[in-house]
Amino acid sequence: MNKLGKIGIVIALVVIVTALLIAKQIKTEPEATAANSSDRNTAQPAASGASASETAANPRSAKALPRLVDLGSDNCIPCIMMAPILEELKQEYAGRLRVDFIDVWKNPDAGKEYGIKLIPTQIFYDASGKELFRHEGFFSKEDILAKWKEFGINLDKEQLP
Repeated sequence: MNKLGKIGIVIALVVIVTALLIAKQIKTEPEATAANSSDRNTAQPAASGASASETAANPRSAKALPRLVDLGSDNCIPCIMMAPILEELKQEYAGRLRVDFIDVWKNPDAGKEYGIKLIPTQIFYDASGKELFRHEGFFSKEDILAKWKEFGINLDKEQLP
């Protein structure tokens, strides 16, 4: 075999090994990121201070409220645009509406659990936990509030138990 053929084989082997190492790193990186992410990015605390999963597991840990779950990422443009809207809703309707944000890039299992196809996805739940509606993409505050009214949920006054 000539010298050029041997060099070609060596280069091909280096490229293959590099590609395998990169593929392995990409495959394990989301798991490490999810394990090291902060609470803010995995699940927003409920009004009671419990995480979304803790409240779901123990319904007595928080008053039963309608719930808006936004599944997104702090790295996507529409998700970034949704962040201040979610914060406003959380503050303005505290005690009447529960708003949770879950970063599915840092917690990929949550995306699977909720069966989302793209981000951001907003899921509307009534106070009993029944899913009422799903929206994919950016959703304005006005549209979110109109959707709650469409379902007969009046957030302007305290909900009765």
